[in-house]
Amino acid sequence: MLVTAGFAFYAGAFGGEKGEAPMKAWLVERITEAGEMRFADCPAPQPGPRDYLVQVEAAGVNFLDTLMLRGRYQRKPALPFTPGVEVVGTVTAAGAEAPLAPGARICASIETGAFAEQALVPCAAARPVPDGVPAEAALVLLGVNYPTGFYALHNRAGLQPGETVLVHAAAGGVGSAAVQIAKAAGARVIATAGTAEKRELCRGLGADEVIDYAAPDWVDRLRAATGGRGADVIYDPVGGEVGVQSLRGLAWRGRYLVIGFAAGSISDLPANRLLLKDASAMGVFWGEVCKRDPAAAEGVADAVLALYRAGRLSPLIGARFPLEDAQEALDRLARRETVGKVLICPAA
Repeated sequence: MLVTAGFAFYAGAFGGEKGEAPMKAWLVERITEAGEMRFADCPAPQPGPRDYLVQVEAAGVNFLDTLMLRGRYQRKPALPFTPGVEVVGTVTAAGAEAPLAPGARICASIETGAFAEQALVPCAAARPVPDGVPAEAALVLLGVNYPTGFYALHNRAGLQPGETVLVHAAAGGVGSAAVQIAKAAGARVIATAGTAEKRELCRGLGADEVIDYAAPDWVDRLRAATGGRGADVIYDPVGGEVGVQSLRGLAWRGRYLVIGFAAGSISDLPANRLLLKDASAMGVFWGEVCKRDPAAAEGVADAVLALYRAGRLSPLIGARFPLEDAQEALDRLARRETVGKVLICPAA
């Protein structure tokens, strides 16, 4: 689950005692449209009673990171902060009240701090890397992308076998997870992507149909692919005008899932289209679910792991960047030049 770690990180990083071992970390010291950050030497953070200090093996890169650097995300951490909300690694120090000992391998979603050699993980956020699951796979399965997809499609949309799901930006980390989860549920999946290479990748993920969502007639193509009926569920991490047009492609009593705004703008949804289709628009904010309903979050994590162990999910890791190239990783993600999950690996 996701809990606040940013304040604790900086209390240790900038308020610790002299002589603490330094580490490398990325710092966001001001909000700019360019999303600037600085690679710097910092004192290692010091764990509180209910914290772990983790030697980072890998950190997940998410579109929300690019928004946070620009001050456009729902949460706005106090400056300065280290970005990165997903981490997997080995516990090197544990607080007095922490249940796991140094040497344990854990993965977690945190609010900030993962783009560093070491990160603070509150005990409430930590989950041991499951037996038989590679560390990077555990990060992807239990971090943001797969839990968001499962929660959105099952807990929110109530997806049923045989229904049609449209997944936007299906070659990305969020979208590729949703494609696999929908197929595992027995749904028919129509995937959208902006290049021929990405559309071919979507077919490899199991998509039944693929559409270029940059084409002006993409909604007409969706209707044609569904016999004029439209999609029962639309999974949209893009937003903007894509979100507005998506409501034209909903089936009767369809469910439109607001996942994010990779387009850079919030969709101004026409409510009349929801009315005419007896349809629903549903927001999905996985990080807040983790804080408000930890039991539900735990159930989602268990369900995702069960699907993985049954061979129904295969995390797509598109690229790994060394820590010093984290800015390039974020920039490439923002330019939509990546596929699948992008990782920052300090030891790479």
